[in-house]
Amino acid sequence: MADARLPEPTAVEPAPRPGPASLTELFLAFNWLALQGFGGVLAVVQRELVERKRWMTLDEFVEEWAVAQVMPGPNVINLGLMLGDRFFGWRGAAVTLLGLMTVPLVLVLCLGLVYSHFQNQPQVAGALRAMSAVAAGLIMATACKLLPALRKHVLGMPFCIGVAVVSFVAVALVRMPLMSVLLVVGGISCVLTWRKLKP
Repeated sequence: MADARLPEPTAVEPAPRPGPASLTELFLAFNWLALQGFGGVLAVVQRELVERKRWMTLDEFVEEWAVAQVMPGPNVINLGLMLGDRFFGWRGAAVTLLGLMTVPLVLVLCLGLVYSHFQNQPQVAGALRAMSAVAAGLIMATACKLLPALRKHVLGMPFCIGVAVVSFVAVALVRMPLMSVLLVVGGISCVLTWRKLKP
């Protein structure tokens, strides 16, 4: 009598992770990212990497952005180095750095020359003050877009909002050094999260 056993199911491999197809695509993506966020890449980096290109999930972005904030150096460069290394190793990290720095560096030098000639004009001072308000608004909008990712945090949304408020008060109002706030508030948050996740 023939064996009537059903064939064993084959393992389903996970779908390949979307990512840049080449170093050139990685360079152009971060170059365009730097140009879009001229004066503050944070405002557009989440939309480009998570929503448009889907190279990261929102949870991954929040986690790696937190690491980039703690590390010394510009946050976006730190994030770019981590992402480039993930896809292409040290070559990817170098390419993201070049993509973020090349054209913006040229533009900054040109704007610096222009500003040195017109810095005493009251219209220029007023325009710069207006741009600072726009930059602050963009940063606040990005923070609001990242809030949904905190709903999954093991310590809960109220705790996360409390940490954000304490950090804001400490840095903006009390004028505590950023490093002290990171070590104290960030350290307490990390310890509590680790204890919650510990089996």
